[in-house]
Amino acid sequence: MSEHQPKVVSRDDVEPVRWFGEEGRFLLRKEDTGGLYSFYQITTQPGSGTPLHVHEKADEAFFVNKGRYEFEVGGVSAIVPAGSVIYGPRGVPHRFRNLSDEPSQLLVIATPGGVENFFIGLADLVSKGRPDWEKMQELANRNNIRGFRPTDGSHPILGGPPEAVQAVQG
Repeated sequence: MSEHQPKVVSRDDVEPVRWFGEEGRFLLRKEDTGGLYSFYQITTQPGSGTPLHVHEKADEAFFVNKGRYEFEVGGVSAIVPAGSVIYGPRGVPHRFRNLSDEPSQLLVIATPGGVENFFIGLADLVSKGRPDWEKMQELANRNNIRGFRPTDGSHPILGGPPEAVQAVQG
């Protein structure tokens, strides 16, 4: 008998976690899947998205459920409409941005599971206002994520880290 039981999850029964211009609903966490994967929905506001970053130990697959995104994976950019899947392998830099004029949605599978720990920690950091870059980098490091920072000041909410942080991390 498996230690992990079948589970039915209604999206609306999952409490959203909010960070910057995004909201995540972690439908299946690593505890639900024996650590194999996490499955979640991300809703992004117009113009919002992630800065360029690398997951050192996790692969991600993104399904554009609603809207239109610009994705950059491994230095290649593409405009991606609803109904498309994007694969972001571990160790490959990637980012995305919502190009639509309304909130858009991604469904994401991350393997192995556990990426939700980063987003929950990030939500806690931003709940206190603009986060301290050093604390945000510490959180990323604990979750095997590198470079979770815009280097050119282009993120609509974050801007960019102070030059001293860029020099240390760059």
